[in-house]
Amino acid sequence: MASQDNDQDVRVAFAVIIAIVVLLVGSVVGIGIQRAGAPKAAPAAAASPAAAGTVVMEDASVVVENGVVKFYFATGQADLAPGAVDALAEAIAAAQAGSALAISGFHDATGSLEANEELAKRRAQAVRDVLAAAGVKPESLQLSKPEVTTGTGNNAEARRVEVSIVR
Repeated sequence: MASQDNDQDVRVAFAVIIAIVVLLVGSVVGIGIQRAGAPKAAPAAAASPAAAGTVVMEDASVVVENGVVKFYFATGQADLAPGAVDALAEAIAAAQAGSALAISGFHDATGSLEANEELAKRRAQAVRDVLAAAGVKPESLQLSKPEVTTGTGNNAEARRVEVSIVR
């Protein structure tokens, strides 16, 4: 009988050791996957973006709101979001019919003021270039000096260029 008790004790010990090894391997693999680039959750908006008109994403995007086309940019970038020409369709048609378009560049308040102003200028010029490529005459475009956004907005919302139709 003593040998049967030893066999059972050995089995329990092996089961515990195997469980510990499985737990450790699973933890190491899980940590590795997390560090390798598990998708980051987007920050939650205080209100619905459509209702409040706020943008909290870090990627480039474009939104048409009350006839104003708003291009949002990733930090330090001047690349336009896909769909830029589609979003500008109404503005392009208005410019081709004789209206002027105002292009206003904005930047956030973080970092160097000079660098932010230059980046806002490059962003506005990127939007201008898309409009010119779509057939809008240069004399129909009015570029505004970059402005610092103040108020309750966030930095992602501040990094934008707005295009509006001047009637």
